[in-house]
Amino acid sequence: MAIGRLATGIALLVIPMGSVLAQQAEAAPQDAPARSVENQRAAPMTGAAMGSDRTGPERRFTGADLFDIAIAADPQISPDGRHIAYVRRTNDIMSDRAVSSIWLIDIRTGRETPLAGRNGDAFSPRWSPSGDRLAYASTEAGGAQLWVQWLDGGEAIRLTGLPTGPSSIAWAPDGRSIAYTMKVKDEGPKLGSAPANKPEGADWAEPLEIRDLLTYRADGQGYVEPGFQKIFLVPATGGAPRQLTYGRYHDGGPLSWSPDGSTIYFGANRRADWEEDPVEGEIYALDVASGAVTQLTDRDGPDHSPVASPDGRLVAYLGFDDALRAYEDDDLYVMDRSGGSVRNLTAEWGYSPAGIRWDADGRAIYAQYDISGETRVARIGLDGSVRDVVEGVSGGGLDRPYTGGSFSVSENDAIAFTVGTATRPAEVGLQRGGDLRILTDLNRSLRAVKTLGEVRRIAVPSSHDGLEIEGWLTLPPGYAEGQRVPLILEIHGGPFAAYGPHFSTDNQLYAAAGYAVLSANPRGSTSYGEDFANEIDKAYPGNDYFDLMSIVDRAIALGIADPDQLFVTGGSGGGVLTSWIVGKTDRFKAAATQKPVINWTTQALTADGPAFFGRYWIGAQPWEDPETYWRLSPLSLVGEVETPTLVVVGSEDYRTPVSESEQYYTALRLRGVPTALVKVPGASHGSIAARPSQSAAKAAAILAWFDRYRSGWTRTASPAE
Repeated sequence: MAIGRLATGIALLVIPMGSVLAQQAEAAPQDAPARSVENQRAAPMTGAAMGSDRTGPERRFTGADLFDIAIAADPQISPDGRHIAYVRRTNDIMSDRAVSSIWLIDIRTGRETPLAGRNGDAFSPRWSPSGDRLAYASTEAGGAQLWVQWLDGGEAIRLTGLPTGPSSIAWAPDGRSIAYTMKVKDEGPKLGSAPANKPEGADWAEPLEIRDLLTYRADGQGYVEPGFQKIFLVPATGGAPRQLTYGRYHDGGPLSWSPDGSTIYFGANRRADWEEDPVEGEIYALDVASGAVTQLTDRDGPDHSPVASPDGRLVAYLGFDDALRAYEDDDLYVMDRSGGSVRNLTAEWGYSPAGIRWDADGRAIYAQYDISGETRVARIGLDGSVRDVVEGVSGGGLDRPYTGGSFSVSENDAIAFTVGTATRPAEVGLQRGGDLRILTDLNRSLRAVKTLGEVRRIAVPSSHDGLEIEGWLTLPPGYAEGQRVPLILEIHGGPFAAYGPHFSTDNQLYAAAGYAVLSANPRGSTSYGEDFANEIDKAYPGNDYFDLMSIVDRAIALGIADPDQLFVTGGSGGGVLTSWIVGKTDRFKAAATQKPVINWTTQALTADGPAFFGRYWIGAQPWEDPETYWRLSPLSLVGEVETPTLVVVGSEDYRTPVSESEQYYTALRLRGVPTALVKVPGASHGSIAARPSQSAAKAAAILAWFDRYRSGWTRTASPAE
């Protein structure tokens, strides 16, 4: 579950640790023989066969294949447009985790060379202004540190020995220094002390933990150590870093230098009440020589992501007016370098720009945005004109088909970006003029063997008010037209997010088991305009239920989904809607609610966004409007649930805390509804599918639960296993 823009008998199961574009992207043949769904269901599962027991390659996509997938991320094109440095992410079977390395592509020849990541993760590559060096972060020396690689045959050197990791790396225009942000730790609050007469060798308890932050724990981070993000500067050839900003507030990235190197622009909330106002931020100018900080913007809302124009006269940035709604589109603004003459370039556009970068001539700004479940790059002129320049951006995730990805631009307006399709994970693409090249083929061997499920777009008017609802159906491999198959409705989180025609390991695992998978975008989803997203403002869950039922009915009307074999699952915001659905209808044979919000009162007071959820999602605090909190809580409908419902959560989830799932599991047990509680050890909300074995095991558990209630189906083994 996302927080706004900035940025949703007793059984206990514990998962053990153990277009032209489309034609190019699908160039490798899918030559496996087609099989009917019935044959898939009846055939022995060969995924467990080893060595000489096998008579051929395993054509289905299986959980073991998660260790063989590689994806491209963060492609950074050199200033002269001759090379691209990118992050390659692979899953290591020995450590059961994703590892990151940096590779260099020679655009002319296509040759790839590994640069960093042999002895630790390497990420965030950033080119020097002259293109002769590459700065990056790496864990090679233990904790993340800042490194620089000379590309003329020189070695990589470590620049820093920092107590906490660097982020927001930004080269000075003269290439002589590098700015970055880093957390500076503070001492925590103190209240008294233990007795002073501890005998030598005595084994006393740990000291008291005392916390005074409003958000004292954060998902993926745990309990928050006191301290603040600050801006630093270090010589590009090594030396002592210099702290540039100070104070009891966070000075965040991204950072942008003025062309003359005198100023660094950044976004921050430097107000005294920064803890209580999470949707706030201004643009600041930092004088590098004196350390003086000047505020450039002033409004109620989050101004962020400043980027100076090539001539230094203008600063572009993103932001919106805070209307106390849970979702707002960002707009793209430009102002002069002193903060005056502010203009909104996208007031009439209707989409939310991100990742902004100036055109080399300073007459336009490139921005990434989502539209109807897909991601593109647009060129936005200073006159407000908008023209798409790249389509097919992908890379928002791996387990589920979220929008996303990233891009960069060279001085000659060549664009490097992550490109993918519904059956191909993110690769590195290059758009130059009207020509597209896909420069990597990271999963060639996997695609040559595996038969993946076809993905089709479907759409339907909502039964509630006729609003068009879009979704994507992943079909079982070898699907025969006219054949009805079991359907899994898979609902995205956020809820301010979007699914699209992007690769998804979960969907392919479900499809390999003989299910069609429907990834839908009900009202509240992004990429359809701000009004569509705000259909659920202060009313979530609500009419999105009718959207989801309508698109399920459409899959049935198409002759694909078996109306007697319907299943439902979703995570975070999708978990909320899954729990809501089974309280509204018994048409689904079984459900799996993943990391849901069950009780808005406990969510608002125990999650890692206490200043946000009550004020922005519900419009009041729990003691001010308890009736609304209860009315919108899936727990209020638990007395109507008859559907066997699995409950899944990460054991270290602080976004939709574990207690939410435990409440629901206990309530279902007390009511006698078939249920089980699955906890993913060590997993946060955001990392529930981060470790490959756990991602596969979680999918296997959900499939096993659904198979238990799937008519006419005897389960032998799951492709997720």
